[in-house]
Amino acid sequence: MKHEIVMPKMGESITNGTITKWHKKAGDMIEIDEILFEISTDKVESEIPSPMKGRVESIHYPEGTTVDVGIMVAEIEDDTSVAFSGGGTAAAPKAAAPTPAAAPAASAPVAAAPVAAPAPAVEEGRRFYTPLVRAMAKEAGVAISELANVQGTGAGGRVNKEDFENYLASRKSGSAPVAAKAATPSAPARPAGVTSVTPSGDRVEIIPMDNMRKAIARNMIESKLTSPHVNSIDEIDMSKLVKFREGFKKEFQKQEGFSLTYTHFILYALVQALREHPMVNASIEGDNIVMKKDINLGCAVAVPGNGLVVPNIKNADSLNITGIARKVNELAQKARSKKLTMDDLTGGTFTFTNVGSFGTLMATPVILQPQLGIFASGVIKKRPIVTDDNAIAIRDMMYGTHTYDHRLIDGELGGKFLSSVKRNLEEIDPKSLF
Repeated sequence: MKHEIVMPKMGESITNGTITKWHKKAGDMIEIDEILFEISTDKVESEIPSPMKGRVESIHYPEGTTVDVGIMVAEIEDDTSVAFSGGGTAAAPKAAAPTPAAAPAASAPVAAAPVAAPAPAVEEGRRFYTPLVRAMAKEAGVAISELANVQGTGAGGRVNKEDFENYLASRKSGSAPVAAKAATPSAPARPAGVTSVTPSGDRVEIIPMDNMRKAIARNMIESKLTSPHVNSIDEIDMSKLVKFREGFKKEFQKQEGFSLTYTHFILYALVQALREHPMVNASIEGDNIVMKKDINLGCAVAVPGNGLVVPNIKNADSLNITGIARKVNELAQKARSKKLTMDDLTGGTFTFTNVGSFGTLMATPVILQPQLGIFASGVIKKRPIVTDDNAIAIRDMMYGTHTYDHRLIDGELGGKFLSSVKRNLEEIDPKSLF
């Protein structure tokens, strides 16, 4: 019995992945959980194991091809009942087991009766055409290259039967429509009148983007097109926390085996603010507001040479500050060693990024879809401040930016949330947290 292997979904905002390596070729035998292929996305590079034992019947896409989530990439001939559950998601990549505090990751394939699926679309350049459309085009004498002129109304801009029939009718009358872009462009379109001229010579080096950078570029464009971004910025007096950390960091290092950072305090303050303003922890689906009962706090981690990944602290509202610090340390280590699981990367409800670690004063970050907000902390610097009694004092100050989706969060709510974070950091008694 043949079973379809599809491009797995590796995160909520990931719509495709690039096949970087096939470990098997058509005709090879494969064991259950043996690595079948490797993929790269904007967040993670993963090895995808086979969910069954059998023979690789066919491979549909070569290495280097970017394929949409849910599209069949291979078939395996199997004489057992082990198969994908038909939900359009492959088994999770092999990874280090999560700690007991983490939510269990999806890992083992599900045994279920095979579910009939529609015939896979076939890629032509950056567009996909179903076997039905390709057969209709062949019968009508329409070249595959001409299909680029057909405006698709199906999922993801794909061409369906009705689209092709309408195109044929317009073609006969001499008024065939021009196609809309079927896929998200890898780069923003240039303004009219601006030509692309790539200079040449020994003073110019052309470096192709890697798969992760290309995927990040696509997702950043998508986020900007989806959410009207608004930024509220305030300065936060971190003097009390700076003084406490300086006196406590050695003891914490001895107890936990890793450093106590300002990130841990900021994440704790964000959790308290999200409890106070639950709408900021929500998301939007169509015309509906989805209220999230759990606070799953994403924390952007820089991966040298590969941009950023955003693993999530699941149920952060159930952790004290030490628990948050332990989880941040665990996720950062997994991110840098490329051992993050699908569970680590999904389910986030709000994101934090520390641009101050690079010496940056402030930033206006891009929202991670489908979340509604992201908080950025700048570098902590000593500055002269006028106090309430009109004296001038030297304080450890930090800029905080709350970037939010104006479709749901107005300036009032966005500002109140930022004020809550500021109050939590300035008025908190750090000794009571440990």
